[in-house]
Amino acid sequence: MSSSNDKSALFISDIHLSPHDPATAERFLAFLASPARSAASLTILGDLFDYWAGDDDLDDPFNARIVAALHALADTGVAVSFMAGNRDFLIGNDFSAAAGLTLLADPCIRDIAGTPTLLTHGDLLCTDDADYQIFRRQVRAPAWRSQFLAKPLGVRKAEIEALRASSEREKKIKPLAIMDVNPAAVAAMLRQHQVRTLIHGHTHHQGQHTHMLDGQACARWVLGDWGASRGTALACLATGWCFVT
Repeated sequence: MSSSNDKSALFISDIHLSPHDPATAERFLAFLASPARSAASLTILGDLFDYWAGDDDLDDPFNARIVAALHALADTGVAVSFMAGNRDFLIGNDFSAAAGLTLLADPCIRDIAGTPTLLTHGDLLCTDDADYQIFRRQVRAPAWRSQFLAKPLGVRKAEIEALRASSEREKKIKPLAIMDVNPAAVAAMLRQHQVRTLIHGHTHHQGQHTHMLDGQACARWVLGDWGASRGTALACLATGWCFVT
């Protein structure tokens, strides 16, 4: 990441950490240990892990290493926040305490350099994928969460692996367009929260878009995934917004 004397607000998502992808894990750990420490804040907008089976998996050596690195960053004074994604929505309060970070609701508004900014993981905006939205509502329901977390950890991991395999098969036959955000859903969310800046991940289509809404230009920043971008963050600097690596 480019060096700067400015204290930046950094945003990342879709790191998809997994012990099966050590290269991405090492890039993320290096990011936490060096460039992120010069920031004022780091906000992770979901899918930090490729999947999370529950906070009772904190003792797993891979997970423990990631959590310790996040806490070490927070200990330097960087304000670390996390919003659940579609892969790690089972992250809870025990993880938050162990990692020294703040859990965010999806969506939420944060003041970034004096600008009300809407943050969301992004899957809520993919309304054309009706089957996924039904599934999302099911697994985010408190009753489903309680029932699932009551199962043994090994059983949960096996069920998640089966769901992931099914999802990957479905992605191969779904039209790409329905897995991207719906412009009307973007407009509705901006209107509902009365903001002009939106940041999200999920789609892996890193970029900046302008939406004309009720005669006003609204900015939508899309965070990239770390498998493709090799570690890109969105930074809010004194000079403006930009992607940095």
